[in-house]
Amino acid sequence: MKHVYSLLLSLILLPLGALAQGWPANYGGVMLQAFCWDSYSDTQWTNLTTQADTLSKYFKLIWVPQSGWCKASTNNMGYYPIYWFNQKSAFGTEADLRTMIKTYKAKGTGIIADVVINHKNGMSKWCDFADETVTGQNTGKKYSVSWDHTNYTQICSDDEAQTGTDSEAKGKIKGAKDTGLNDGGCRDLDHTNATTQQNVKTYEDFLLNEMGYTGFRYDFVKGYDPAYVKMYNEAAKPQFSVGEYWQGSVTDSKSGDHPFGGVKDWVDATGKTSATFDFPMKYLIKSAFSGEWGKLAAYTTATLTGVEPQYAVTFVDNHDTGEPHDNPDPQRANIAAANAYILAMPGTPCIWLSHWQSYKTLIKKCILARQLAGVTNTSKVITSEANTNGYVLCVEGSKGSVLLLLGKPNYNTKDYQLACEGENFKYYVSDGLDLTAIKNIPEEKSSHEIPSFCKVNKGEVCAFFEVPVSWGTVSKINCWAWDAKGNYTGGNWPGVACTLVGTHSNGSKVYKWTWDGSYTDTKASTPTHIIFSANTGKPQQNDMEFKNGNYYGLSTVYGNVIDIATGIKSLKANASSDNAWFTLSGMRLSKGPVQKGVYIHNGQKVVK
Repeated sequence: MKHVYSLLLSLILLPLGALAQGWPANYGGVMLQAFCWDSYSDTQWTNLTTQADTLSKYFKLIWVPQSGWCKASTNNMGYYPIYWFNQKSAFGTEADLRTMIKTYKAKGTGIIADVVINHKNGMSKWCDFADETVTGQNTGKKYSVSWDHTNYTQICSDDEAQTGTDSEAKGKIKGAKDTGLNDGGCRDLDHTNATTQQNVKTYEDFLLNEMGYTGFRYDFVKGYDPAYVKMYNEAAKPQFSVGEYWQGSVTDSKSGDHPFGGVKDWVDATGKTSATFDFPMKYLIKSAFSGEWGKLAAYTTATLTGVEPQYAVTFVDNHDTGEPHDNPDPQRANIAAANAYILAMPGTPCIWLSHWQSYKTLIKKCILARQLAGVTNTSKVITSEANTNGYVLCVEGSKGSVLLLLGKPNYNTKDYQLACEGENFKYYVSDGLDLTAIKNIPEEKSSHEIPSFCKVNKGEVCAFFEVPVSWGTVSKINCWAWDAKGNYTGGNWPGVACTLVGTHSNGSKVYKWTWDGSYTDTKASTPTHIIFSANTGKPQQNDMEFKNGNYYGLSTVYGNVIDIATGIKSLKANASSDNAWFTLSGMRLSKGPVQKGVYIHNGQKVVK
């Protein structure tokens, strides 16, 4: 009895936050960020629902955009919310959203809500917030939020609305001063206000228990004191919570105790009721995968992953850091390798939709390899070392180990088997683990129609680009093509202008780039990578591997014009395991080539 009493007493004396868990330990799941900027088609709730069988196999968490109503009749990413309970958005209806969440939950995958509570938008003016009351379809519970429309006590007194153009609120705002950074495009909520606090608690209750979300991604958490995240999480009790503490510098720290600065401080200040995105790791990856492999060894002292990986959500890029925001840099030639890295490391990896679409087969294989070895967010790093040729990482999982080689380092792979490989990386797992599921993953194939007006002339080095609908009307399409030694498009971003060759049946314009033979070095054959962009360089396509004749979309290779013209595509699908040869017309040769010519062998064009 004495021991039981002591335990109870110790629990009573613990602060409430001590029992909260912002992210579970030994968690082996991977998260997908299921949107890019302006991904209104790709991220439609109905579209995501149709992908549930596939996505739930690889991802146990899916983060979606803020799902409340923001603005009528226009596409809107949701970051300036007007309504909290009206869940119609640019991504679909509330019914569509409920169906998607329910479908994934039945398959063991949780949906993470984007919670934007730092700031709010008015219905038609700066400060005319919407009072809302709904009765839950699932819970039968009444949810209600209200706002002070007289003294505006729920808006920070140092918000720009105090001196703005909204005459009804100008000079009348009586909330407390902001406890964090200001968002200049929207009204900053006063989280010291008791009614604001209750509104947020009601909203989060609605998201979890009525809509069925599994957890939260808190937007712009630098905008208010982390003590409020602690308060809200202790009230709502989400299974998963992650904050967007955007830290671009290791000196960004309140206490100075941590060389990686604010992310660790922020997690601690929430009472560890929330994880955070490991921005220091993101920028370390950006440097290292630009060719400075040795920088990865600094993860132990420069990142949250290196000290407290349970609360680190790792990522390579997101909707704010990747295309079309960043100009090209060498990291773009290593996107697949960078994702392989976070999928081998402790922490919880978050894969960005853009990268998933571009490198789907490789990412699938890396995720299965991680699962196979039992790597989790608290797994132990055994080896992390760099040499002149690359970097070696070994992580111990609960079922085996993973070994990742980046670049071309000299390293003994005895006791390991190769699970998958891509440009600048090889991902191994321990011998004895069953690779069948990984080997059975087929290469992704596109059913997207390639227009017949796309032609490749004899001896021509070229590529085609279908302009995404999300780009709207553009005046110019550019091409930027390169290899490790030089550039094929003049060497000055955004490269050279492309030629309009036609309009796709879906209404999208199609452009063609042809290499003119110029090169910034003394040797050239064909590019290894390519990027298309609009106007003066923005927006721009994802970094893509180049293949002569490829037909590109924003983040996808839809097919290859040369392969279609020669029949290689169809012959690859029926490739024989008996080393057969075919003519370009598709005729199988029983004894192989008997005269000079061009043939198809093992799915490739071969000159004999």
